[in-house]
Amino acid sequence: MTRRFMNQEDRVPISMRNPVILVLAGVILFSGGCMVGPTYKRASAPVPPAYKEEPPADFKEANGWKQAAPGDGVLKGKWWELYKDPTLNALEEQVSISNQNVLLAEAQYHEAREAARLAHSSLFPTASVTPAITESRTAGGATPNVSSLHTSYSLPLDVSWGPDLWGSVRRNLTAAASVAQASAAQLENIRLIYQSELAQDYFNLHGLDGEYQLLDRTVKSYQEFLTLTRNRFSGGVASDLDVAQAESQLYTAQSNMIDLGVARAQFEHAIAVLTGKPPAELSLPAAVLHDTPPPVPIGVPSALLERRPDIAQSERQMAASNEEIGIAKAAFYPSLTLSGAAGFSSTSIGTWLSWPSRVFSVGPAAAEAIFDAGHRRAALAQVLDAYDAAIAGYRQTVLNAFQQVEDNLAALRILADEEVTVDQAVSSSERALTISTVQYKAGTISYLAVITAQATALNAERTAVSLLTRRLIASVALIQALGGGWDTSQLPTQPDVRAKGQRN
Repeated sequence: MTRRFMNQEDRVPISMRNPVILVLAGVILFSGGCMVGPTYKRASAPVPPAYKEEPPADFKEANGWKQAAPGDGVLKGKWWELYKDPTLNALEEQVSISNQNVLLAEAQYHEAREAARLAHSSLFPTASVTPAITESRTAGGATPNVSSLHTSYSLPLDVSWGPDLWGSVRRNLTAAASVAQASAAQLENIRLIYQSELAQDYFNLHGLDGEYQLLDRTVKSYQEFLTLTRNRFSGGVASDLDVAQAESQLYTAQSNMIDLGVARAQFEHAIAVLTGKPPAELSLPAAVLHDTPPPVPIGVPSALLERRPDIAQSERQMAASNEEIGIAKAAFYPSLTLSGAAGFSSTSIGTWLSWPSRVFSVGPAAAEAIFDAGHRRAALAQVLDAYDAAIAGYRQTVLNAFQQVEDNLAALRILADEEVTVDQAVSSSERALTISTVQYKAGTISYLAVITAQATALNAERTAVSLLTRRLIASVALIQALGGGWDTSQLPTQPDVRAKGQRN
């Protein structure tokens, strides 16, 4: 409806003359409280009362182990500082700053935030202004050779709004915000993954340094034995077979030592990329691992649901799927659009913006699909299935989290027990090598016994070096499995993800 105001009577407020406006006002008030679809409730997940695997004895002593106390043992802050390694600390700091996969996840989070802000804008009306000046020429009709030129001036303001009668807009807003929260949790999970990978590569690299140092000592020892054997051969005491065997032992140890360089270089290159640098820009000096893994606060199983970012991500995705059900159900109800226009229209520029030239139009429009060949029912069934899938994915993520914690608790406990036995094996093999060396020099045994003792001692010592590396790597994996000190309190709230501000 378009109407031009021409007299004083038209100055009476519209709402007093048109009861339709009062009805529309009631609709607007009603639209704020009605929502169709299920209220979200976090799905249950299998949570054991206690972990099956207990940590090593030194972990228990450091934590004052109380499996049933929910407040016990929480990782906080920069977890890598537990290892008291300044070089590792400096490298870990670079992951959040320069790792490209972390920066990619951060950009995806900001993208999800903008999507939530975009959804939020749907709650409000849209307005547009389209000023126009139009000239038209009409034929003379009965006098064909005569024509007239008309100019019209218009300045309309168009406003349109769809009241959220059934909550689909609000649910879409909540879903978008939940997706943004899931993206924030994904960012933290990716950050934790690459921080853990860097620490594991770092310990692997220096574990190789320990093996290299061991092989270097072994090569020097084998060189001394080769010199001894050659001297004995020159004196007619030993055979050339003994010399050949000593040479073989030495060259094999040297080749093993050289071969370690391949793996070390690869770990160093991987660490460089994890810190956002080309491999050519990073060189790490050799260092040997000595310290055993530090105690890691374990906590209780129920706390794991709040400490793992991947669980939070899965839970937020489940919440978003729940909102999609409400959106699909709202499609079964009619929609309402309120639109209006007001402005000025005139055929004379002199009276274009005058009060008598004002015009307006306002009115509602309702829409309801009466036939869609089952489209809405199929859409609803689809989102219900997606919600079931989200629940299953959430529960599986929880189960995987408990498995990872149990795996690494078991690894730490078993490796700690193995270390005791390996230390005994190293001690015994060194004693056997000392005895066989004395006997060989005395001429009471062949050089084959010495070779056997050397090989046994080297294998035991390499196992000890490798075992320490494996224990440190398992402790990093345990920290990752426990969430790395993160918890859901660090997740941005839904108002936070919709807020406009600078990127973090």
